[in-house]
Amino acid sequence: MILPPDIAAQIASLQRELEALRAENAELRRRLGLDSSTSSKPPSSDGLGKPRAPVSLRERSGRPGGGQKGHKGETLRRIAEPDRIVKHEACACRHCGSSLSAAMAVGMERRQTFDLPQRLIEVTEHQGLVYACAICGGARRAAFPQGLSGPAQYGERIRAAAVYLNAQPLIPEDRTAAARADLFGAHSLSPASVAPWTQRRAQAFLPVAARIGARLTGARVRCLDETGFRVAGRTQWLHTIATDALTLYRISAKRGDVPKELAGGVVVHDGFKSYGGLDGVAHALCNAHHLRELKALIAFDQEAWQEAWQEAWQEAWQEAWQEAWAAAMRELLLEANQAVEEARQRGQTALAPGLLTAFYARCFEALREGLAYHRKLPRHGSNRGKVKRRPGHNLLLRLHKFKDDVLRFLSDFDVPFPNNLAEQALRMMKVKMKISGASRTVEGAQAFAALRSVIATARKQRHNILAILSANPTTLIQAFAP
Repeated sequence: MILPPDIAAQIASLQRELEALRAENAELRRRLGLDSSTSSKPPSSDGLGKPRAPVSLRERSGRPGGGQKGHKGETLRRIAEPDRIVKHEACACRHCGSSLSAAMAVGMERRQTFDLPQRLIEVTEHQGLVYACAICGGARRAAFPQGLSGPAQYGERIRAAAVYLNAQPLIPEDRTAAARADLFGAHSLSPASVAPWTQRRAQAFLPVAARIGARLTGARVRCLDETGFRVAGRTQWLHTIATDALTLYRISAKRGDVPKELAGGVVVHDGFKSYGGLDGVAHALCNAHHLRELKALIAFDQEAWQEAWQEAWQEAWQEAWQEAWAAAMRELLLEANQAVEEARQRGQTALAPGLLTAFYARCFEALREGLAYHRKLPRHGSNRGKVKRRPGHNLLLRLHKFKDDVLRFLSDFDVPFPNNLAEQALRMMKVKMKISGASRTVEGAQAFAALRSVIATARKQRHNILAILSANPTTLIQAFAP
């Protein structure tokens, strides 16, 4: 049957519109199905209707839970010189009931308890003698230590404790004062005193943070990341540079204002375009992001395949089923990461050449399979006339273009598989913005970033945080090892 030209044209137009609507519906359903386990969305965005419990990207290793064979456990151990000794004596023999004396003791068993003293605050009175000169009769008072100006004031360590509570767990000023009263018995502490203490300490740590940044410049491997940060009612950007031993925070007005002073080595990041403009460094991409995207692609295609099977859409079934490259790529990344971890635990610094070649071959095969499949698919134009690629196609192109950066952890064991060092460094700073309140000035935000840089670095290097916060900043510049 030959249809009139206008009817045939109308049917063809409706078919194209139907295909476009199907593609749009699939994309919208894919977006609705994304959560923190299948994208870079934070867990807080999952809401109360979380579809599942938090699931780690790590696969089962087959080993039993708990400490593994050969693992050196950690436990509380006795110390050689306790602060206080309490002797316990027996008065009668438990066998015959005869009296016992101290001279009969032939041994001693030691047990120790670690606890807080009943009174945590120690009050020191400084007495400055006043002299009367025998020659002229003039009076002279002995000098008090620097900083001791009032008749009664808090010392450096208790101020450092308040700064720690406010800056590390990010407890607001009023609750910091309440915690100090509950823990230390400092009931006269005002919440208004906590803020200036924190600000003065943060300002004093600016040179120390600059020194940390200078040491990060020449580090072998650095992890980079950024996140939005509210300052003075406007969105600023908090950038971080992190290694196993150093952490630096920096406030900037632009997201693309990435640190350009880095020289040599490798930078690990999530693929943000501005990081690609860093010259003189090698790049490594965060594979935790890739695993989440591949997981989302696999889950969405499985759902589409099941629906296509039930409704007997042969064309849609073929289209959904052919995204098999995603499962192969995800399996490759997980196995490669496990192989590197096992080799590192054995003390090796590189994979066997044959194993390394096999992993590269599997990666290239998965990418070729995916690219060949997407070349056959029809493309749908957007309202702007551009050809819109599917999410799987965009991921494929990225993995193919930056395949050396994706697999750099295979050939360089110093390069981590994910970018967790930088991402974890930013999580608590988001708590600062959401719970403890945003910064009111750019200067205050920069000082707080410096304070957090010092605290994070001190924690990584196992320094005593109270000692660091109460120390003279000039002595800390050389305290942190590179």
